[in-house]
Amino acid sequence: MRLTVLGGCGAWPAAGQACSGYLVEHDGFRLLVDPGYAILPRLLQFVHADDVDAVLVSHGHPDHCADLNPLLRARTFRDDRAPAPALPVYAPPGALGPVLALDRPGALDGAIDLREFTPGEGFGVGPFGVRSWLLPHFVPNAGLRLESGGHHLAYTGDTGPSPDLLSLALGADLLLAEASCARQVPDDSARYLSSASQAGQLAHRAGVGQLILTHLVPGTDAAESVEAAAEGYSGPIAVASPDLVASPDLVASPGAVASPGAVASPGAVASPGAVAGPGR
Repeated sequence: MRLTVLGGCGAWPAAGQACSGYLVEHDGFRLLVDPGYAILPRLLQFVHADDVDAVLVSHGHPDHCADLNPLLRARTFRDDRAPAPALPVYAPPGALGPVLALDRPGALDGAIDLREFTPGEGFGVGPFGVRSWLLPHFVPNAGLRLESGGHHLAYTGDTGPSPDLLSLALGADLLLAEASCARQVPDDSARYLSSASQAGQLAHRAGVGQLILTHLVPGTDAAESVEAAAEGYSGPIAVASPDLVASPDLVASPGAVASPGAVASPGAVASPGAVAGPGR
């Protein structure tokens, strides 16, 4: 299992960055998780639009699904070849209504094979077994756990505190955890969003192999976020940045911390504690 980060900004893409978007690959199958704002140009640096095998969406906020529209357009509005086959897209019920309504009625009907799931259900996507949990957010959000080849990737989507987070993350090789703020989420959002500090505590309790902090709202300090997570978790920590690659089989020696704002080079393995701040 190989995870390539396409973007990790929360809410909106900072300059030169993109919102949530993660390419997960195993046995040649390419699964795009959360096609948020501005991820398509980054995705196309790695694969052709036609080569995406399926899409999995945690929830319907546009910073997690808006670029589904240009992805479907890139697979459909072609002069050089026939349109790609309908793309299997898995999402909670009704989550994609607004983004699918961006085009004229019927324009993309043949481009998508929408397969809605209720958070709490399990299902298969290519070589991946998927388990899901309904986690607290402003809209229904599915925490997702992918398993393939004996490895597990847990992804929180966007969520506030929940006892189900431990079940989601328990023993995962990689935990991709929302960390909108470094240490404290504002009171008006504390039920629906998480901090890097909370992510570190979860990673420790769940005994995960590596922690990747994502969804940092632009302006959130990446170095402070890593420090906050490290107060609760002593394992490898990275901040999601474009082109950062992580795999359960590739773990760097603990304690290496890059300069704030450093961006991992394409194909580089995420070093524990490596920082790649939004807006850099």
